Amino acid sequence: MNGSLSHIRVLDLSRILAGPWSAQLLGDLGAEVIKVERPGAGDDTRGWGPPFLETQDGGAGDAAYFLCANRNKGSVTIDFTRPEGQELVKELARHCDVVIENFKVGGLKKYGLDYESLKAINPRLIYCSITGFGQTGPYAPRAGYDFLIQAMGGLMSITGRKEGEEGAGPQKVGVALTDILTGLYGTVGILAALADRERTGEGQHIDVALLDVHVACLANQAMNYLVGGTAPAAMGNSHPNIVPYQDFPTSDGFMVIAVGNDEQFARLCATLGDASLAQDDRYRTNRGRVEHRIALVPQLEALTRRRTTANWVELLEEVGVPCGPINNLEQVFADPQIVARGLKLDLPRDEAGSAPSVANPLRLSRTPVEYRSAPPTLGNDTGRVLKQWLSIPDDRIEDLREAGIV
Repeated sequence: MNGSLSHIRVLDLSRILAGPWSAQLLGDLGAEVIKVERPGAGDDTRGWGPPFLETQDGGAGDAAYFLCANRNKGSVTIDFTRPEGQELVKELARHCDVVIENFKVGGLKKYGLDYESLKAINPRLIYCSITGFGQTGPYAPRAGYDFLIQAMGGLMSITGRKEGEEGAGPQKVGVALTDILTGLYGTVGILAALADRERTGEGQHIDVALLDVHVACLANQAMNYLVGGTAPAAMGNSHPNIVPYQDFPTSDGFMVIAVGNDEQFARLCATLGDASLAQDDRYRTNRGRVEHRIALVPQLEALTRRRTTANWVELLEEVGVPCGPINNLEQVFADPQIVARGLKLDLPRDEAGSAPSVANPLRLSRTPVEYRSAPPTLGNDTGRVLKQWLSIPDDRIEDLREAGIV
């Protein structure tokens, strides 16, 4: 193993998406990741389908949802609601560098698996807690889910069609984006803590909250409010600070035009067939175009309707105007750029022959991302890990199985 983190062991006590996403990223970078799951049930997302990955005998395997966030991991089943199971997890943590968990605040303390308890047996441990609202504050005890956070954190108020248009109203994003971003921030925190441990020899606790991450990622929209004092509203596919930067109708559908500066706007107008628009004092600068978007956009729409999407994309790409079609996922994975970059993977998986996956977007020149294994079947690695990590003999492992502890 030559990955950047091939010297790191991770104990993944998380489930659903944010925590598993963080652990999967660490696994992609070479870490050995062990996912602890409930015997007989496992991560809830194993059953979050359809669709389910079909097994070689034609049955239903794990859900696609589970497969998206759990490659490069081993699965160990342990019932840590029981004292024997708690001791096993503690011993695993003794041998690990990182623990990731996303239980409610204080949820693991009663099992002796909270940070303070595990720190006592492994002071070098980096312990990442992912919750909906963080370890402090009036909402700390609450459960948090991505959809709820998108609502409370303001994203739904700025997503969707403009007020007054057909179909207007608060709208969530089509992917659990807050979970994904929280997983990424969690990974960044873990890497920072690992770097600090290289200097100090000490681990630390990382507190990552979905709501905190969500508000931090409002980016320009948050600053628009903090600087301007007016809460942004939904604008459909329009941009609050740039014009034209939205979808436009064509003769056979729609396309996106994303003009980032005044020179691109001039080339856009010339290519669309009306260079005079770029000379109009109202539209010469982006500031003017934002102020006069209601007048400008219909004029551009009248021009874009004259040709097909493919025709416009070809013409605008020739003059360096950012643009593109609005693809569905079938079109995405058939796109020549996606194919060339190898974003669709197939990983060997015993029960199904292979499992599809989406490649990690990181391209490291010396320590490239590794795809060592597909998402594991439930408990696939229990015997191996207990034997190799903890030196538990086979007959004792069998006793633990019969007792339902593993």
